[in-house]
Formats: sequence, structure tokens, C-alpha cells
Amino acid sequence: MIPAYANFGGRVHGGTLLSLMDKVAYACAAKHAGQYCVTVSVDGVNFRQPVDVGELVSLMGSVNYVGKTSLVVGIKVIAENVKTGMVKHTNTSYFTMVAKDDTGQPTEVPALLLETTDDVRRFLEAMKRKELRAAFSEHFDNAKTEMLFAENMHLLTKERCEVTDELRSQL
Repeated sequence: MIPAYANFGGRVHGGTLLSLMDKVAYACAAKHAGQYCVTVSVDGVNFRQPVDVGELVSLMGSVNYVGKTSLVVGIKVIAENVKTGMVKHTNTSYFTMVAKDDTGQPTEVPALLLETTDDVRRFLEAMKRKELRAAFSEHFDNAKTEMLFAENMHLLTKERCEVTDELRSQL
């Protein structure tokens, strides 16, 4: 990682890492699909450890799941301090990609050949993440439509926020 990738604290910007991860996800998805692929979502963007300028970063990607036109690519990021030899796992994220045909329409992708127990585990984990994401989306969407400000203002009393008198009078 070079100084141009750093923030003022000397650490690599998360956005720089996400950009690299997106490129790896594209390469994995396009190779499997044999088609152009686009990113539709990213799950699990949690930076466990910072990446410092001067460290070598390795990104390992694998297609973990395929649907009809979509693929889930898992990306693991490892940073190594070349002076000390210390290696750290900085994050793992899951990119959902969709294959596109020459007209830009979603197109079917080949089935995924599961050859190891790790392949099966990753496929099953991706299925579970998909199920949980759908349940969360439904629950969250319902909660947003049911949220009534006046009835829930008490929830803000222990939070680090202030409601203006003008807004409070409107509620």
C-alpha cells in the first residue's frame, strides 16, 4: 500500500480497499459466468484491523454461491508487514454480482461445482445470509412504515441527539 492510498492517520482508506475488493469480485464473477458482471450489493464490510502504508495486501476471492443470474463472491483481505512478517486478517466481505448479456440484461450463469467440504460450507452460508438479508429487509421496511414520531420520541431521551423546539412543536 502506497502513501497515496493513505488517510491523515497513515492508514489505508477503506474505500481504497473496497475498490480493490470490487475488482477482485468482478474478476471472479466474470470468469465463472463468462459474461460481464456488475456489483449489486456488498455484505459484511467490517474492518477488523487497519492496513498501514507499506504493508503488502493480498485479496483472495472465490465464487461461493450462484443463483440463476447472480453470484456471491467472498473476498478475504490479508495485510502483511514485510519488516516484521506479521500477517493480519483485515476483513472479509461478500459481493453479490449479476451477470449481464450483450444487451445489458441479466443472463443465466453456470452452476457452481462444489468440490470440497469448504465449498459446500460456503454455499450453505451464502444461502443463510440471503435468507437473513431478506428477513431483515422485510422487518426493517415494515418498521419504517410503522414508525410514528410522536409515539417514539421517548426513545431519543438517552441518545446523543437534540430535537429542536420547532420540530418538537410539529410533532
